[in-house]
Amino acid sequence: ELLKLQKELEGVTTVAIAGHIRPDGDSVGACIGLWTYINDNFPQVEADMWLEKPDDKFSMLKGFSELRVPDGEEREYDLFIAVDCAALDRLGKAQPAFEKAGKTLCIDHHVSNKGYALTNIIDGDASSACEVICRLLDMEKVSRDAASALYMGIAHDTGVFQYSCTSPETMRLAAALMEKQIPYTEILEETFYKKTYLQNQILGRALLESMLLMDGKCIISALRKKDLDFYGVTSEDLDGIVSQLRNTTGVEVAIFLYETAIQEFKVSLRSNGRVDVSRVASYFGGGGHVRAAGCTMQGSGYDVLNN
Repeated sequence: ELLKLQKELEGVTTVAIAGHIRPDGDSVGACIGLWTYINDNFPQVEADMWLEKPDDKFSMLKGFSELRVPDGEEREYDLFIAVDCAALDRLGKAQPAFEKAGKTLCIDHHVSNKGYALTNIIDGDASSACEVICRLLDMEKVSRDAASALYMGIAHDTGVFQYSCTSPETMRLAAALMEKQIPYTEILEETFYKKTYLQNQILGRALLESMLLMDGKCIISALRKKDLDFYGVTSEDLDGIVSQLRNTTGVEVAIFLYETAIQEFKVSLRSNGRVDVSRVASYFGGGGHVRAAGCTMQGSGYDVLNN
């Protein structure tokens, strides 16, 4: 696997790296980590990163300011690398450049990924795209900046090493990254645990209005658009609410929904393991992982919950 990346970069002078729309920690870490590694070790290659504007909390990573927002332009690259992106349309406005590229490579860990690139490196057992990337790199040559980004991505997609996707291999790679003298405590504090005052308020509201159903095995909470407007929060501020609900004693599944438009709800599902929520989400046109999935549904909040 180590030589795969090297092989892909042979004879290549321009590279685009892009992640999925509405980027999370793994997507941001994968883009910046891979971009930094290529910059550090392949001086003949000019690399660009394309990603919808991520949360400012990630700005502590060196390389964050180099992220460019995709604009739908058809740019020509020798190689286009899609990271942490399960399907072509999830690339959003970076898709035209992907389709025009000389070669395409996809590095991912989503089981639902059917392999839409010319070369696909997909490991559904890996904790994160960053973990898959780590295996393609010569760890000797990973700089502190690249290691910081990759460590952050792994930490985010494993819920700081507590989700079932965390394997002994995940921990070994995280340890190898820590050996690069990265500020791991600060990375976790700043990008994972810290919440703004508004994020804490909306979390409090969601917890306050939650309800237990099905003999306490299921917990639900729903926020209306007017609630979000009242607190002045955006969808990004709702990260982590569904995981907090899932931490309730006795609960097997947490369901959190919020209104995105009239009669339209974004639904997040989390499971403690007995229920495969990705099957539930796929049934309604969404998808995800066994323990974490989501979909978008039409109707009133009551309709959505009843369905």
